[in-house]
Amino acid sequence: MDYLLRNLKLFAGTNNSSLENAAIWITGNKVRFAGKAAELPTLPRDAIEKDLEGKFVMPGMTETHAHLSFADASPFAIGETLVEEATLTAVKNARLMLGSGFTSAVSFGSTYKIDVALREAILQGTVIGPRLLAAGRDLGATASNVDSGGGLSQIADGPWALRKAVREQRKIGVDVVKIFIDGEAINKQNPPGELSFTDEEVSATVEEAHRREMRVACHARSAAAVKQAVKAGVDFIGHANYLDQEAIDMLHEKKDSIFVGPAIAWEVSYLEKCESIGVTRETVVAQGYQKEIDATIETVAKLREADIKLVVGGDYGISIAPHGTYAKDLEYFVDLFGMSNAEAILCATKNGGLAFDPFGSVGTIEEGSLADLVIVDGDPLNDIRLLQDHSKLQIMKNGVLYQDLTNTNPYLVVDCKKSERKT
Repeated sequence: MDYLLRNLKLFAGTNNSSLENAAIWITGNKVRFAGKAAELPTLPRDAIEKDLEGKFVMPGMTETHAHLSFADASPFAIGETLVEEATLTAVKNARLMLGSGFTSAVSFGSTYKIDVALREAILQGTVIGPRLLAAGRDLGATASNVDSGGGLSQIADGPWALRKAVREQRKIGVDVVKIFIDGEAINKQNPPGELSFTDEEVSATVEEAHRREMRVACHARSAAAVKQAVKAGVDFIGHANYLDQEAIDMLHEKKDSIFVGPAIAWEVSYLEKCESIGVTRETVVAQGYQKEIDATIETVAKLREADIKLVVGGDYGISIAPHGTYAKDLEYFVDLFGMSNAEAILCATKNGGLAFDPFGSVGTIEEGSLADLVIVDGDPLNDIRLLQDHSKLQIMKNGVLYQDLTNTNPYLVVDCKKSERKT
């Protein structure tokens, strides 16, 4: 089937520019042409045409710090959801993520082994959701940030125990091994900067994962943790708040193969909404979260200067940063990090696409790319917040145009009693 979208404003995701009066030709699930309408090749006679009336079209975004099995619970109770409830939650969240304009996702940790089952269901078409690189449980050491029981973590100490843990995750079909290299300010047993593992342990984990064709994501807030991650060859770094110049230089040397997601939604939301979870703002400031935001802003400026690939994704899936608000990250990139709207969108599209697939099949709209598109009623180059309004978005994934994805009850419900005919 050939599909023509015409009369649109195209943001192809290849650079900062956009193109008026553009057209996109799609065959099956691939883009055949994207550019000026005047340069459109001859299409098959049976091609289906859709006039977008000047709407803005951009690539599908990638959520690179996804927690689809998180149930919007308090951040202090993330791992307490029962497996049955977490599974149902993940199915709902997958649909919501796609409806939010995110056609791909890199998991940063799953409760139980839900991600693997969810990925397969999405591939088979039995569940609607983004393309998914599935993670297993968070891999941590004794007394690490995730050493708290429940269905969220897998604890191992020593190089060979960690290799075994990686092999166990390989056995169930995991794509991404998530490792906690340092901790969190609210965790007294493992704050940021206190390394959970030795260099030998992290290297063994990454080596084993790469040997088994899995990728590695890590939680690393401090310069020491990021340096340990870079030395070992980690693929995705989440947070990277407190970096010194040595850490920046090390990242620059690996800039073609490593992706950094500031994931600042947690800190900002915690400060803004702490009282809703029973914590005073004074306590949050005393814990160091305003300091962490300030440090992240300084760090991101250095990362941008060093040409590090920054990606969006902010630990969404907790009560103060719920599922469906993923595009808030782009607003943070603009307002806090000083990016242009176009640069923020590129972090979510081009960079996120390369993080998901280094061979470039997603994240741009150009000949040969997969047909993952977001059609926006409005121009996010002028107002980045438009991407948070689901009612203004239409989503195409893999050449399929979806409708009503964010409707919590998309099925027609008929009241039989009211519809009965009187005899």
